Amino acid sequence: MQLSGLKYGAHLLQLVDFPVPEFLTGGASSGEIQTLLDQHGKLVIKPVFHEAVGKKGKAGLVRIVANLPDALQAKRDLYFATHKHGQRIVRANGVTYEEFVESEVEVYFSISESTRRRKPIFTISPHGGVDIESLPDSKRKTVCIDPFIGIKSFDITNTLADTGCPEPFISPLVQTLPRLWDLYESYGLTTIELNPVRLKRVGGRYVPVACDLKAAFDQDNPAWRRTGLPEGIFSLDISPFEAEINRLRTYQGQSDVLELNPQGTILPFMFGGGANSAATETLGDRAIFSSDFGGNPPYEKMYEIARIAFKHHLAAASVILLIGGKANNTDIYVTFRGIFDALRDHMVDGAWKPVYVVVGRGGPNLIKGMSYARDMLDALKLPYKMFGYDTSMILTLEYAKRIDEWWTAEGMAAYAEAMAQPA
Repeated sequence: MQLSGLKYGAHLLQLVDFPVPEFLTGGASSGEIQTLLDQHGKLVIKPVFHEAVGKKGKAGLVRIVANLPDALQAKRDLYFATHKHGQRIVRANGVTYEEFVESEVEVYFSISESTRRRKPIFTISPHGGVDIESLPDSKRKTVCIDPFIGIKSFDITNTLADTGCPEPFISPLVQTLPRLWDLYESYGLTTIELNPVRLKRVGGRYVPVACDLKAAFDQDNPAWRRTGLPEGIFSLDISPFEAEINRLRTYQGQSDVLELNPQGTILPFMFGGGANSAATETLGDRAIFSSDFGGNPPYEKMYEIARIAFKHHLAAASVILLIGGKANNTDIYVTFRGIFDALRDHMVDGAWKPVYVVVGRGGPNLIKGMSYARDMLDALKLPYKMFGYDTSMILTLEYAKRIDEWWTAEGMAAYAEAMAQPA
């Protein structure tokens, strides 16, 4: 469950009194728009995408206007604009007219989960408004958060000083940014990102103002309902694959998926939010979908999930990937049996194809699960590599990417040649 922009993001931020620009939605009258222009001189006009969509500015989907005719033209151009986000084409439904906030700096700030450190982290930079990944480490810093303590003022102070933030802006940010931890912790969020936060001069002081927002929620955590956001804003256009899988979420365990790239070559079964974040970021366009199949799903559900995934996407895949951290309660043997039984049945039914299997997992009944997977893959004559909980997820994901490249370039041909040799 994701959202972006201020149409609904402003409500979210106001839960913790985080300042946002004054804005109007697409239904505003010409008189209301003119009044906002008279107050602020310029407006920023953006299309409304319900899901968390980035790089709108680079795509020409953000307009800055100084008069009513330009504002109305921007509305006509952007109200139903389309935008390519990864391999998905998403369509806007509305616009916002936002106060243009003059500022000498733009700050990036996010809270998410670290898959390596198994802790929440915040990332901050006083050089926001750009792709944060493009900045050198000297201009952005990531800091672990103790979940029992939260974000402390000195963490913000020290980190901003280390990244070269001008001193007059540090105190206002220190007073405001820790509020986002309360939002993250109390309302079922898995990610919150503000880019940029601008420093608005009000009288003799600076006020941090969130000028754009992206957020993601764990919809299996009921705390998100306390936000008061309408459930309908999370209803996106979904593919037949997504619809078929997501119907299974009424059973024990998690099963929501987001189809990232139907033309991808890695079919990933992700277990846990950390694995979802790491795999989605590391695999990029190679990943066919993102998912979180944790929560100890029963055999029947895991079998059905895998059966649907193989039916829709195995034909295009070079690699089947099972990835997750060290589980606390998910039975590895049960989930592996469901997946590999579904793979066996799919291939026995006449859909056999050569594919490489990469496994990175830990948790209860790991050895029993890996033994079952080994026996099944040996019977199907499919190549594989398995990593335990002592190998980081990132290393496993990078290995899967290299196998995907090799399999496409030469591995599958070498495998077919080996299979053709007499025993």
